[in-house]
Amino acid sequence: MSEPEVLEEQNFPRAGLFRRLAALIYDIFLVAAIWMLLGFIFQQIFGIENQVIDGRVMTDPVADNLLFILMILSCFTFYSWFWMRSGQTLGMLAWRIRVKSIEEGKINFTQALVRFLAAWPAFLMLGLGYFWIFFDDQGDAVHDKLSYSKVIVLPKSYSPFNS
Repeated sequence: MSEPEVLEEQNFPRAGLFRRLAALIYDIFLVAAIWMLLGFIFQQIFGIENQVIDGRVMTDPVADNLLFILMILSCFTFYSWFWMRSGQTLGMLAWRIRVKSIEEGKINFTQALVRFLAAWPAFLMLGLGYFWIFFDDQGDAVHDKLSYSKVIVLPKSYSPFNS
């Protein structure tokens, strides 16, 4: 990236709540597909069968916990790989937003980890961490602040495929 292009990106506006949530919805479909594939592979390898006892489905707690851990790891891998590589997941690409370090570079592994771990409570606590965008002077969410990152809106003229 050339120096003038970096200077221009400093002036890009922060992404609003609608764009962030729209990109998140796109990414949820991708992560769900990864989870379905992961579950299918897990089932094929371990061949775990569920039982119905007194009208309730009983599953193996060890297998449940292992699959849950694999789901969390696959979700983190999905987001961190895209964030650290290009700053954009596929949903972010569609909505022309990019995550960047406050220092204007790509985020590093630590920032991706903090961002991922802080985004879940920000979303699950009735979205309060995301609604912080409306109260923050710069338009950052809580997980942006904690990870020293920002989410910017790219101009309509931006094309990720012209490299």
